[in-house]
Amino acid sequence: MGKLKVVTLGGGSSYTPELLDGFIKRHKELPVTEYWLVDVEAGKEKLESVGGLIQRMVKKAGINMTVHLTTQRRDALKDADFVTTQIRVGQLDARIQDEKIPLKYGVLGQETTGPGGFMKAQRTIPVLLDVCKDMEELCPDAWLINFTNPAGIVTEAIEKHSAIKSLGICSGANSMMMDVAKTYNVDRKSISARIMGLNHLIFADQIMLDGKDISADFFARLAEGTGNHTLKNVPDLGLPREFVKALNFYPLSYLKYFWLNREMVEKEIEEMNQGGTRGERSKAIEKQLFELYNDPALCEKPKALESRGGAWYSDTACSIISAIYNNKKEIHVVNTLNNGTTRDLPDASVIETNAVIDKQGAHPITYGPLPARVRGLIQSVKAFEELTVEAAVTGNYHTALLALASHPLVPSVIIAEKILNDYLAANRDFLPQFH
Repeated sequence: MGKLKVVTLGGGSSYTPELLDGFIKRHKELPVTEYWLVDVEAGKEKLESVGGLIQRMVKKAGINMTVHLTTQRRDALKDADFVTTQIRVGQLDARIQDEKIPLKYGVLGQETTGPGGFMKAQRTIPVLLDVCKDMEELCPDAWLINFTNPAGIVTEAIEKHSAIKSLGICSGANSMMMDVAKTYNVDRKSISARIMGLNHLIFADQIMLDGKDISADFFARLAEGTGNHTLKNVPDLGLPREFVKALNFYPLSYLKYFWLNREMVEKEIEEMNQGGTRGERSKAIEKQLFELYNDPALCEKPKALESRGGAWYSDTACSIISAIYNNKKEIHVVNTLNNGTTRDLPDASVIETNAVIDKQGAHPITYGPLPARVRGLIQSVKAFEELTVEAAVTGNYHTALLALASHPLVPSVIIAEKILNDYLAANRDFLPQFH
């Protein structure tokens, strides 16, 4: 057996055991022999804690995999075959600021949708483009599989500004399909769907159960509230029955941020005042997880990890890596270049959609025009994403202001400017391009 080297940047993340669990389950078809976990100096303690659990999980599984822990990114990247990224520049404290600053002005405070996604992209894109430069030198043939949010925006930046082969992944579509499977009490593998849109802005207009179209039945169940879907990190507010009937498709729960914007902001402010923002609650969950990880008797992924969000991450990430490695020509939902998949977005835009995955990467399946009932929203968010990438790369204040002002959830340019100024002041240490 030859060498198969995988590197995870952000290796000290509480999600890493989830990812390793996927590698262990697939070790016969995806025989990872070297697994490198990389983190920054500030995350060294978490890296060692997670790394200890990872080494125990590998030992228990009895597989031929050597685990390395390092803060030296370049050492890890040399001759890598796959690089996965799950970084959080500024850690959870930065996320909490991203949430609280917009809420001060009555604007959605969320990690990836609206101003929060903009700010996370400003911190993240320059770091990942530096990673790509290292990869071009040290492992030019490797695949970069990005799970770092905002996944679609980050993947678009890499596509536009690097020669590295990359795909963006998100567990959202898989989570949707799991909920369909649960509704019909069937195995997840029996369910497939046609996915359209952008990362965290996707919907399914066709749903199949063992090849049979069940779309109409499932949409009716959605309207009645018996096929509901919400992610752990999205407030569980239901869309009105008649609106769901009018939509006649299955939206990812993130779309509620747009269609129930006022109610969602009110809910977020209420939650912030009662128990903290989602970032603050995640910090508390993470603290409990690391206490578990430090237990030398623990040698498997703990059940408590499911409360952290990002469920089905390992299934999504590892199955896509295996499809590339084994040239499987399987259909998966990924973030990749539009390239004519829909005429309603530029070819150079990154979209989230079904694609055939083989050793060459993603081949998106053409679906034509976007439905009018959601086309305008997707196009305006894509314009915001394009400006967000440009601002992150150039550090241009005016481009950043235009990006925030163009987002559908930012109600005025005056508020956009206030949010931007607060963000730049709070994130000064992480934004060298603006200073």
